[in-house]
Amino acid sequence: MDKLISELVNYGMECGLINVEDKVYVVNRLLELFDKKDFTWSDEKVRPVHLILEDMMSYALEQGILEDDTITTKDLFDTKIMGLITPMPSQVRARFRELYADSPKIATDFYYKFSQDTNYIRRDRIEKDEKWTTDTEYGQIDITINLSKPEKDPRDIAKAANQKKNDYPKCLLCEENEGYAGHVSHPARQNHRVIPVKLAGKDYFFQYSPYVYYNEHCIVFNKEHTPMKIDQAVFEKLLDFVRQFPHYIVGSNADLPIVGGSILSHDHFQGGSYTFAMAKAPYEYEFEIKGYEDVTAGIIKWPMSVIRLQSKDAKRIVELSDYILQTWRGYTDEAAFIYSETNGEPHNTITPIARMNGDLYEMDLVLRNNITTDESPWGVYHPSADLHHIKKENIGLIEVMGLAVLPARLKKEMQILADAILSGQDIRAIEEIEKHADWVEEWLDTYDITSENVNQILRDEIAKVFVKVLECAGVYKRTEDGMKAFKRFISVL
Repeated sequence: MDKLISELVNYGMECGLINVEDKVYVVNRLLELFDKKDFTWSDEKVRPVHLILEDMMSYALEQGILEDDTITTKDLFDTKIMGLITPMPSQVRARFRELYADSPKIATDFYYKFSQDTNYIRRDRIEKDEKWTTDTEYGQIDITINLSKPEKDPRDIAKAANQKKNDYPKCLLCEENEGYAGHVSHPARQNHRVIPVKLAGKDYFFQYSPYVYYNEHCIVFNKEHTPMKIDQAVFEKLLDFVRQFPHYIVGSNADLPIVGGSILSHDHFQGGSYTFAMAKAPYEYEFEIKGYEDVTAGIIKWPMSVIRLQSKDAKRIVELSDYILQTWRGYTDEAAFIYSETNGEPHNTITPIARMNGDLYEMDLVLRNNITTDESPWGVYHPSADLHHIKKENIGLIEVMGLAVLPARLKKEMQILADAILSGQDIRAIEEIEKHADWVEEWLDTYDITSENVNQILRDEIAKVFVKVLECAGVYKRTEDGMKAFKRFISVL
């Protein structure tokens, strides 16, 4: 254990997490954690931190410090270890402010690397995600199969069922997560640090997602635990964020079930340093709105229904975005099956995305509607049932922008499917992949499939399904009638 403690402290000093003056103090905190009374320092060559932690946890299990070896138990413990070498919030924030004074990008570069070095972003798990791009009529679509979120161990599920409920922190986004020890139902966050930001005069915090679905995937959350709401203030805050961090994009999930995100109870945005296919989509139909002739407006070529606004004046975009939102919230077009509400339940909302495009502020307003029917209980503007074998979850902000986050089950299913195709097996006879049979029959005879190209073909066909998923989520379809209906809405603006 002496060698492991020495190695971890060396790692912390190399990364800049530990000041050399704090070396002895940190060693003693680690000795306390592992119930050791003596120590001999050794200069160890530093390995990746997850390997050091894995060996530390093996020791803890042997010594009875850890009660079992479930993923959750180990995650709680290795985060506790990393918390001992993570600087205090005030130190991290001071460093961020110092670097921001030179450059916002230098500041975020520091903070992103810091969030990886503390193992808050687990590099070894993120590397397991499968990612690829496929060219489509809408540009290069991104696909990722999420393998970085570990599956729950039955032992952890049993523990969680017996645990007393508590509401501290109220959710996974609350400020109180910073430094929180966690428990079997809530992740540990001793190694987590957040950065305060002011958006349109309101207090928010900036952090990275531990799962980083794309480069520097960040989350910007309200200091208060308050529900998601799309309104004029949101447009102001999004544009204020890209003003302060012009190298980042930022957007908000919609504020209604089905078309919203997974956490509607806490106001938050998501952004990062990544150019999504949506950002590259060209204008397909430009128009002027009376009173806002100075703002460039138009429909872009995208599978969902998107109005893009551009101007050098952020205030003008905010005002026009709010006007479009309010008009859309009250808009009904029965011929296009657009209903603003039914039985008092509102259906229309917007998913907004902001970015800088040179010296222009740019806002994409994605029109959303969450109406359901007996035939479509999951939502009319939701992936249709024939696509659920690939993607049946709600279409949130990340997917809207052109990145498919697909379930981990697909990795194994695609391996089985590739073998079945190559060996000529009956896909319907294989329980794990029978759900894919109709889909495969649609395209199987259009390819000369070999062991060299089968995986690429599967990836391309998955991307085509995702495009259909986005088209399903579009309130106006990519047809002549759909475009006419879209223009009817434009005409009332």
